[in-house]
Amino acid sequence: MDPTSSKDFRCLPIPRRLRYDPDKPFHFGMLLNVSFGIGSTLIVANLYYCQPILIQLSASFHVTYDEVARIPTLVQAGFGIGLLFITPLGDMLRRRQLILLLIVFPTTLTIGLAITNNLLVFEIISFLIGLTSVSPQILMALAADLAPPARRGSAISVVQSGFLLGILIARVLSGIVANFTSWRIVYCMSIGVQSIVLGGAYMLLPDYPVKNRDLSYFGIFRSMAKYIVTEPLVSQIMLTSWSASACYTNWWVTLTFLLGGPPYNYSTVIIGLFGLVGMLGVIVIPFFGRLLDRLVPWWSVIVSTVFLLVFQAVQTGAGGINIAAVVISCFGLDMFRQTQSISLSTLMFSISETARSRLYALTIISVFLGQITGTSVGTDVFVGYGWRADSVLFMAMYVFQLVVLILRGPHCPRNRWFGYEGGLKFWKILPSKQSQLVASDDPENVECGHRAVACSEKGDAEGGAEEFR
Repeated sequence: MDPTSSKDFRCLPIPRRLRYDPDKPFHFGMLLNVSFGIGSTLIVANLYYCQPILIQLSASFHVTYDEVARIPTLVQAGFGIGLLFITPLGDMLRRRQLILLLIVFPTTLTIGLAITNNLLVFEIISFLIGLTSVSPQILMALAADLAPPARRGSAISVVQSGFLLGILIARVLSGIVANFTSWRIVYCMSIGVQSIVLGGAYMLLPDYPVKNRDLSYFGIFRSMAKYIVTEPLVSQIMLTSWSASACYTNWWVTLTFLLGGPPYNYSTVIIGLFGLVGMLGVIVIPFFGRLLDRLVPWWSVIVSTVFLLVFQAVQTGAGGINIAAVVISCFGLDMFRQTQSISLSTLMFSISETARSRLYALTIISVFLGQITGTSVGTDVFVGYGWRADSVLFMAMYVFQLVVLILRGPHCPRNRWFGYEGGLKFWKILPSKQSQLVASDDPENVECGHRAVACSEKGDAEGGAEEFR
């Protein structure tokens, strides 16, 4: 396939400014970065519109609550399968065309949700929408490719914030619209929003060549399995992501039970407002993006996890007694979970430039498994033993994350499962600093600078060559 193709799907012209030019790399500015974030927000929202309107769906389809409760489960099941079988395609297909297709499919399918009167049809369509709504994950990998290394952390933070905002906004927006109109209007609104996203993607999304021309579909899964068993950093990130996701999901699931029962007895409207507190915690993170760019990602994960443990301790001590503790915990847990997630993604993307879609798919699969763990285990513990026992259990999960992280230091060689070779350096060596070291008259600095650049180039070369072994 021509790396400088001028047409999408061999028929739609790609705007000239978006065509790939190897002699003139595409500039990934803040406007495009924010556009990626907004696109992620509006796409992922489609997975969560159903959750606040289950009662209305039950009345409309004349079925029990148990029957409509299958709908969000099917959406998430479809999403999980899409993560595993569709997201890795970003490493073997042109991402612009793949993303456009993955916006067209759920947009078209949503029409069926808006008009059907049959619960089974609604469930099948919901599953298919979940299956094809994985374009934000491919956008994340594309952002990591397009952003310069010195800005990769902040670029990821914007897209990741958009993803999490989509989850929170969908629940609030769907509940409000359905309360004053009909649940069908929610999906009509979704069709319009996704159509706008499709038009924006066509006009703004840069083309990017295929990185792995010789990679087969089944080869994708072989390489993913190989990364898990041969790359210690991948296993470390997946274990941490699984545990962190379980803690975060448990927080939001059991928060409804805590606030809806004694001593608070809040209405669903007031409980829903706590989502706005969580949104505030997510929104502030991109403003710290440049700081994340400077920090060694391992340290950023460690600091974030320590703060998560602290805010979980606040919840354990007073969450069921004082509402101020709940508000503080809500803000802190959302903010530092976001920081932790961005830093883990940055670490994962650093492993190989040619396998970022597959590596991010592994991260999201571990997050998805964590959501299942947090929902099932957290609910059982909360119902059986109370809010404090549940909170203590997930404090222990944060301790588990710290144990996993400290087994390998921030600069441990990629083939070592344990150790602290390379020291405990806190700040990254920026490209400008490396250039200064190389240009320095001090022989020791010259040697150090060359060594830093050489190590960086060696790591990239090994990551790329790994795909063809």
